[in-house]
Amino acid sequence: MSKNQTTIWILLLSIIALAWGYLFYQNWQMTTLPMSEMWMPPSDSAAWNWLDFTLVYIMWAVMMAAMMLPSAIPMIQVYARICQQRYQTIHPHILLFSIAYLIVWFGFSIVLTVLQWQMHGLRFLSPMMDNQSEVMAAVIFLMAGIYQFTPLKNTFLQNCRSPMGFLLTAWHDGPNGAFKMGLQHGGMCLGCCWAQMMIMFAVGVMNLMGMVLITLLVLIEKTAPMSVHYFSRTMGILFIGWGIWLLQIS
Repeated sequence: MSKNQTTIWILLLSIIALAWGYLFYQNWQMTTLPMSEMWMPPSDSAAWNWLDFTLVYIMWAVMMAAMMLPSAIPMIQVYARICQQRYQTIHPHILLFSIAYLIVWFGFSIVLTVLQWQMHGLRFLSPMMDNQSEVMAAVIFLMAGIYQFTPLKNTFLQNCRSPMGFLLTAWHDGPNGAFKMGLQHGGMCLGCCWAQMMIMFAVGVMNLMGMVLITLLVLIEKTAPMSVHYFSRTMGILFIGWGIWLLQIS
């Protein structure tokens, strides 16, 4: 492995490690510091300013990088092998592919930020970003569970699980092509996993255990050598069951 290749892999792994480090630090702050020493998003949506939006957006963007970049590593590895054979180097293609992939999730983080803003205003979320509405949580779990059974979910998931198939059908040459393929793969992963990311609103936005479990579920669903239909539908049944249980106790 060349020096440039090593540098790129270290950079990607460092981004993942730093993102998780930031989330652990945020969780430590919320569980140890007194409320008077912490920043919290305003409960009244009209009271939000640009700093509040910026801090919430950064939180979501880091969370998306921490949770989704690990599941993209198998695709990046296959793309790196092809780039090495075709161009005798993986630089700058892997870097551009990865940046484009993250841009998709950073764009989705804008949507999540706006949703959180509205959920605080509707009192669905507390100032500590915990869920305050079992009905809202139930709706999110039911939505995520039902989505697991849809043909659209299956189409996106099959593309995410088949790196070589995706690269053969979506191939574009050169650095510009790398960026285009990164955006396309990011879009497919977003189509596959957006509903699972919404579950963070149901379990508490800064629920560290929720982040870890959803990350593991996404990794297993996208990379494990098993019947993807069986695992995906099992997840769907669990989400739907959880949603029904929440409705019963609400």
